[in-house]
Amino acid sequence: MRSLLLTALLPLVLFADAHIFVFHRFGDAQHAATNTSIQTLRAEFDYLKTNGYKVIPLSRLAKALKGHEPIDDKWVVLTIDDSYKSFYENGLPIFREYGYPFTLFVYVAAADKNYGDFMTWDQIRDTAQYGELGLHGYGHSHECHLVPYMLKDDTDRGLLSFAKQLRRVPRYYAYPYGEYNPEVKAGIAGYGFELILNQNSGAVNADSDPHDLDRTALTGENLIAQKLKIERLDTEWIAPLRWPEDGRIKEIHAKIAPTYRTAEYFISGGEWVRVPVENGEIRVKTDVMLALPRSRVFIRVGRKQESIILVKE
Repeated sequence: MRSLLLTALLPLVLFADAHIFVFHRFGDAQHAATNTSIQTLRAEFDYLKTNGYKVIPLSRLAKALKGHEPIDDKWVVLTIDDSYKSFYENGLPIFREYGYPFTLFVYVAAADKNYGDFMTWDQIRDTAQYGELGLHGYGHSHECHLVPYMLKDDTDRGLLSFAKQLRRVPRYYAYPYGEYNPEVKAGIAGYGFELILNQNSGAVNADSDPHDLDRTALTGENLIAQKLKIERLDTEWIAPLRWPEDGRIKEIHAKIAPTYRTAEYFISGGEWVRVPVENGEIRVKTDVMLALPRSRVFIRVGRKQESIILVKE
């Protein structure tokens, strides 16, 4: 009987998907593109409570990934980027009211230089009583534009000031603007961060790369129910891996599970295109001029999706 029960539960364990969400500003209508209203935040938190989701600290997800533990479909991780003052003044009281843990990714230079729209070190230290802290770089740079020594200098400065002000070493890193390429990923991974987070809309399962974890943005209207339906599509990207020299994507090439027969791809500014999957491989010729200096390519099969960001360098 026990073996039959374990067999029945096995697919739930193997294919479970947790979700990491990222916020920026709270109750700050002057910056609509990165703002979450307090009304929307309450509605999202109410949805999580009503529907049985468990908001866990990022450290709990890290422990599960490191220990190859089962990932729970009902797990949700909440993160905040940039350490805007509006989080401390407007968002943090709501997180505390609901008892939800979070990870705040600190824009170090903003605190060092007392930028008016950002949290001070005293406010960051106060916030650390209620949540976890991670590094968001020193100068919040477009890191794909940095040569290796500049990326190293930015990260070193961020780590040094973070440790001096907070008396701790950050375990987690989030790319500024969610931008990275293979060189940036390798450079940041070399610091030994336990987790590195991007900003690609997706989900996290037991096979996720701890140095490339997908996060979905929650800004504007309340779309959390829709975004919680997204599942992770295990994908090996082959092409493109970075911004093409002439700005044109000439091929979509990736490997997914061989059980799929068709998939769809999407390039920023375009439409979803259905393509065949042959022996677990998507390979299709394209001729698409990228319209945006920061573009994404998505692949999806049903509710499962994965994406890659391409940044003009």
